[in-house]
Amino acid sequence: MNNTVAHSSLNIELENSRFMSGVYRWMTMGILLTAVISFFVGNSRSMVEAILTNKILFYGLLIGEIGLVIFLSAAINKLSALSATLIYLFYSALNGVTLSIIFLIYTQDSIFSVFLTTAVAFGGLSAFGYVTKKDLGPIGTFCTMGLWGLIGFGLLSFFFPSLMSARTSWVYNVIGLIIFSGLTAYDTQKIKNSNIIGNEGTEEDHKETILGALTLYLDFINLFLFLLRLMGGRRR
Repeated sequence: MNNTVAHSSLNIELENSRFMSGVYRWMTMGILLTAVISFFVGNSRSMVEAILTNKILFYGLLIGEIGLVIFLSAAINKLSALSATLIYLFYSALNGVTLSIIFLIYTQDSIFSVFLTTAVAFGGLSAFGYVTKKDLGPIGTFCTMGLWGLIGFGLLSFFFPSLMSARTSWVYNVIGLIIFSGLTAYDTQKIKNSNIIGNEGTEEDHKETILGALTLYLDFINLFLFLLRLMGGRRR
């Protein structure tokens, strides 16, 4: 009886491990696609200026990104695995276009340095979320509430720029970094626990993988951006 239970637990752990490997693989593919496109566009001053000087295009890209995330998250059960994958990759590519403006603000060396720092930090946080037996639900709830606060303050500062002073901006970025650090660990645990045992290799399994990859992709990108604002070397 004990051998059967142990064997069953081992099979579950192995299936979870393969599932999370798929999540990390697709997350990494999305990040690399974003990085390549961002680097390519960011090193073409004419392309970046075309994006920044055309407000309709710039805000259209931002709205399109938000729309894709909402659509993919809400319609994942109705989409085919191929459609979900293509939407995720398209979003990653689109995000690369909008993120290209960082190459006008920060030096390439600092961007690459912060990117590597983010990768190390994300790896540690996600590994903790994967192996810990402690329920990270309370942390996830707290960080989610904090995220809504960040979004609300960010919107206010968009309409009232004076709210975002140099000191306030620093505090805002530190809080954002803490929030997404917590979300990275929490989301990793949540994704691992959400894996449906027994449907490995099915369309549903692949869609779960893509949705998990999107979640961790967003955590990584936000960690990177908050770190960049805190540590990035600006162009003179």
